[in-house]
Parts: sequence; structure tokens; C-alpha cells
Amino acid sequence: MIKEQDKFLSPKMFSLQPDLNKLPDTEIVFEPNDFKPASDDKKENFIEKAESVSYWADAWRRLKHNKVAMISLGIIIVIFLFSFIGPLFTSVDYSTQVRHADSINLAPSFEHPFGTDKFGRDLFVRAMYGGRVSLTVGVCASLIVLIIGTLYGSISAYFGGKVDNIMMRILDLIYSVPDVLVVLLLSVTIKIPLQNWVNTSESAFAAKVGVLGAPLISIFIAFGLLYWVSMARIIRGQILMLKQQEYVTAARALGGGGKRIIKRHLLPNCVGQIIVMTALQIPSAIFLESFLSFLGIGVSAPMPSLGAMAAEALAGIYSYPERLIIPSIILSLMILSLNLFGDGLRDAFDPRLRK
Repeated sequence: MIKEQDKFLSPKMFSLQPDLNKLPDTEIVFEPNDFKPASDDKKENFIEKAESVSYWADAWRRLKHNKVAMISLGIIIVIFLFSFIGPLFTSVDYSTQVRHADSINLAPSFEHPFGTDKFGRDLFVRAMYGGRVSLTVGVCASLIVLIIGTLYGSISAYFGGKVDNIMMRILDLIYSVPDVLVVLLLSVTIKIPLQNWVNTSESAFAAKVGVLGAPLISIFIAFGLLYWVSMARIIRGQILMLKQQEYVTAARALGGGGKRIIKRHLLPNCVGQIIVMTALQIPSAIFLESFLSFLGIGVSAPMPSLGAMAAEALAGIYSYPERLIIPSIILSLMILSLNLFGDGLRDAFDPRLRK
């Protein structure tokens, strides 16, 4: 029995070596041309060249393929044109009152698309100016957060050690302060000095500040004091990672100072995160301004705000529900579109998602 198994397990049956005796007699002939270098045209056929794409071009390409982000961008552009270009084609402004029985509390019509309020003011025009106020507050507040948060976070991360430890403890302290309380206190504190300065000054800048009012100025100050904390933390994390790279070590070895290294080497490599955080900060600022205006501590009358328009509509919500629905829809579209576009920017600038 064992011999039968050995016969089937013979090494010849499992040999991978070819039997040279059974190979056909073929002669391989080489020509002199077979050993000549390939021409440039033939080399081009064997080389697959990938198109050189820059960081910004690659980000834009991926952003264009994000349909949700592009639709959101389109909505943002429409709201921007509605808020900043639309008032140029109207014959009245947000404070024009028509004290006539036929012009008060009108329903939406061709002449007044959003109707009129109890003072005869065109709600379509007031919605334009309200959107302008919201977008202006969002962009200006985001720029404040961008400047302070980027500088603070980059300095803290680059110098490290005790400097970083002390600056982070300051961030923890600021993070614990309630923002709404700060806005209220600032609004009450600066109201009288601001009014005195506006009344005594003859400059055009003072007049514009007087139109904004103490509550809106307080919102800007609160953003400058409190809302840059998240930006600073994210920039700090990026700088801590980047400062260990070889090019930063080489810049130090060549005698580069901290200011130059941060400006020329570290911050340019954080620009993607900076743009995304700034874009996502805009809807947050718009929501805060609308929320405070809804509570009556936002922009000063008669300047309109989408939040203030919604608050005014509460008194006649059963008789004129469109007065609450219209500013709410505009505000919701604005915040949702900005958030979705910010998410699209985050995906476009993330190198881990490159294809």
C-alpha cells in the first residue's frame, strides 16, 4: 500500500522544471536594430504623463464637482445681489413711511411683493436692507475672527513651551465667558459714550457709526473678544504639525526669524484651513446678529434686520403670517447655503480627499 502511494507521489509528477528534450528546436535571431536606443516618439508612447495641477486648481476642480456646494454658492450669489444690488433699483429706502390708509398693512402684490407693515413701509425693500445688514455683520465679524485667531494661534504654536501654555490658559478663560452676556453689558456700557461722540462729531465716519448703533457695535466687539478662540485652536494645531517639517528646520538654520518663518512658511500652508474656518464663521455671526435683533438688542431702529422683522411680525402672526415666513425663509436659506458651501470648501481643500 505504501509503495502505491509513493508511485503517485513521485517527484517527476510535481516537477516544475521543463523537459529540455521535449522543447521544439527554435533558433532566436537578433537583429542589430533591436539594440538601438528608442526614438523620442517611441518613448512618448510608453510614458503616461499626468497633467500638472496646482493646489488651487485641484481644489476648484473638486469644488465644481460638488453639486450641493455649487447650488449653495448660486443661492448665496442671488441673496447677495438681492441685498446689495436690489436697493439701487428702488425709489424708497427702508425708513420711508407712507401714512395713508391705502398703504398700510397691504398684502403681497406686484407693486409690493412682500406687502407693507403698519407704518406703510415696503417690506420687500426692508428685506433687502435686512439681508445687507446680516451679510455685512457676518463678513466683518469673520474678518475679525480671522485676523485675531490666526495671529494668536500661530504665535502660540510656534514659540511653544511656557508661551504656549500661558496663551492656551487665556483661551480657556475666554471660552468660559458667556457671549450673550458680554454683548448685553457692552451695549449698555458704550451706548451713552457712543451717542455723545456721534452727536459732537461732524465726521462722516461718526454718522455711519451712529446708524449702526451701540448694539451692533457691541456685536463686533464681542467677536473681537470671544469668537476667535476656535480659529486660534485650529491654527495652533496646524502650526504645531508644520513646524516639525524639514523646510522649517532649514529656514531656522539659515537664520530666519520667527516672524519671517510664520509669515513665509507656516501660514501659507494653513491657508486652506483658514479659508474654511472663515467661511463657516459667517453663518455663525449672522445667526447671532439675527438672534439678538429678534430679542430687541440687535440693530437700532429704524434700520431693518431679518431677526427684527421676524420679531415685529409676531404681533400680527395670525393676520399676516407672511411677514414672519418671508424673513425666516431668507435667513434660513442664507445660513444653510453658507454652511453647505463651507462644507464644500472643507472637502475641496482637504488633501486626504484628492482623487
